[in-house]
Amino acid sequence: MRRKSQVQRLTAMAVLVAIGTVSSQFIWFPAGIAKAYPVQHAINVLAAVLFGPLPAVTVAFLIGVLRNLLGVGTIFAFPGGMVGALLAGWLYRRKRLIRFAAAGEMIGTGILGSLLSVPMARIFFGETKAVLAFVPGFLVSSTAGAIIGVIIVRYLQKLPLNGGRS
Repeated sequence: MRRKSQVQRLTAMAVLVAIGTVSSQFIWFPAGIAKAYPVQHAINVLAAVLFGPLPAVTVAFLIGVLRNLLGVGTIFAFPGGMVGALLAGWLYRRKRLIRFAAAGEMIGTGILGSLLSVPMARIFFGETKAVLAFVPGFLVSSTAGAIIGVIIVRYLQKLPLNGGRS
């Protein structure tokens, strides 16, 4: 029985990675000097609630890798996505409230992830943008995605747990 639940968990994580990767080609908007991918942030909230901090980081990392390999992402997917997923999962695990997962995503990506992007921009691109240049775009993207994530989680919580069978 345990093996079945592990397979189901990995399958659900793979589905989230696929959704995050495919959606990044179609659902994004310019946000300051970065691109905003709100579906990534919604997935971070969803993965944090469903699986916890480390699996949520794994999902964010795999989406970042695939987006970069496909040419539809940037190196900034890593600090933003992974830090947001980690903080969302950690806060949700501590408080068991969806709003804490959303707050973790917004703080983790919008503030911490954006600040971690500054030295990365300097190392990889030679950019010396002001420290706060990344914050507005990351914050807008993570806030929009966190709200979408909360809506999806609340919807999923209303679904019957037995697969619709009585």
